Amino acid sequence: MGLSSLGIFHTIIGIAAIIGALVSFIKYGRINLSEPYGKVYFYGTLVTSLTALGISKHGGFNPGHAFSIFIIILVSVAYFLFSKKQKSKRARYFENFSLSFSFFLSLVPTVNETFTRVPLGHPLAKDITDPIIGKTLLVLFILFIAGSVYQYITQRKANKQGSF
Repeated sequence: MGLSSLGIFHTIIGIAAIIGALVSFIKYGRINLSEPYGKVYFYGTLVTSLTALGISKHGGFNPGHAFSIFIIILVSVAYFLFSKKQKSKRARYFENFSLSFSFFLSLVPTVNETFTRVPLGHPLAKDITDPIIGKTLLVLFILFIAGSVYQYITQRKANKQGSF
């Protein structure tokens, strides 16, 4: 697999963040920053995105680094909205979308790296242009859209009831 110590740390924290997001979405219908799983996602994603900036398979700044910077911005905006705009019903929509979009974006390099490395010796994809990667990302994008619509509807109901 050829991972550096930083790469191993990055991967472990990234897996924890993904699990945190999935459990939070299943339990709460969104990545809920007020609950432990949401916090695992938030902090894990920050650490994973920051460590990604120190990793480069091909040397130099690459699209993965740009994704990391954008993900840091998205989770930071979501945290700001969560912590400073508690009373704003409108802010919840942007908070939910920012966290969900950051999750989707983090899956792009995750799928690319996983599919080109696993299983060892015979990876699922030869490189990032392999059709299996494109098809997987398309399915994930459709799930992201469906999840975003679900969150919008759920948040609208919560806003009408006065519970955020």
